[in-house]
Parts: sequence; C-alpha cells; structure tokens
Amino acid sequence: MIRVQYFARYRETLGLDDERVDGEFATLEQLRQHLAGRGGVWQVLAEQNLMCARNEELCGLDEPLQANDEVAFFPTVTGG
Repeated sequence: MIRVQYFARYRETLGLDDERVDGEFATLEQLRQHLAGRGGVWQVLAEQNLMCARNEELCGLDEPLQANDEVAFFPTVTGG
C-alpha cells in the first residue's frame, strides 16, 4: 500500500487530500499512470510538469517505490 498526498491545484481538482492505493508499482511513474488512468479529473496527473516527492524527499518520476512509501504530487510553481 502507498499513501498518496495531493497538494495545491491537484487537491482542489480531485477533491481529495490523500488516499491509500493498493498495488505494486515499481516507480512513481507507474503509480502516476495508474492514477491518471482512472480518467476524468484524474487526467490532471498526466501533466508533463508535475512535481513529486517520496518519503518527503523531492524526486523524479523514475524513483523506485516500496510498500508503505508516502508519495506527494504537486504542480510546479511559476512566478512573474
């Protein structure tokens, strides 16, 4: 089981702060594809410029996952 947290616009779009996801995912990318594959509003997680963290450490989508990891997805921040 992986605990997934959603922040900022993702939390607002999905109407969800966090959830627990059952399954085996080798990488964050596999988890992201699984979530985006739900369709509808979940497609927001298919964005190219998505940021993520594993166990409170920023990482890339190629980061390996293990059972009981905590994952966070959040949109990139831009300024002007």
